[in-house]
Amino acid sequence: MEKATFAGGCFWCMVKPFDSYDGIESVISGYTGGHVVNPTYEQVCSNTTGHYEAIQITFDPSIFSYERLLEIFWMNIDPTDDSGQFFDRGTSYQTAIFYHTEEQREKAEISKANLDASNKFSSNVTTKILPAQVFYAAESYHQDYYKKNPTHYNRYFIGSGRAAYIEKMWGDKNER
Repeated sequence: MEKATFAGGCFWCMVKPFDSYDGIESVISGYTGGHVVNPTYEQVCSNTTGHYEAIQITFDPSIFSYERLLEIFWMNIDPTDDSGQFFDRGTSYQTAIFYHTEEQREKAEISKANLDASNKFSSNVTTKILPAQVFYAAESYHQDYYKKNPTHYNRYFIGSGRAAYIEKMWGDKNER
């Protein structure tokens, strides 16, 4: 098993796209990239800890490739927005790929360069590619939020502007 860690704005919206595939063992919401040990949601949202809201995926690369994880990641964010994602603003909502191995870094760099060269976006891809750091699982009420609170999740997913953006940019190609 390997780990993949992605920051794509609100972690509630980043779990569902990865959660139902063979070869993916778990998708955990949490925090990474900051300087506070075991931060709380409130601390991270204050944008003073340096943490990103992120997800950590445990997957079997012989069944589900890292490249496919990257494709799903790109299709669920606005990679040109370096100030947050959709309704959520601030450093804790910025996008990033946290690589766990040199091979992941190389694949992430290639996929970012290919996406940028595709001219799909009117601005450059600004998503950072950073070395993985300590990952802290978020509080239990954040885990599997889309399953526990489907009505609120769907209202947020649509109301934040994420759903419309994904539909506009990817249409039927996206699996969410």
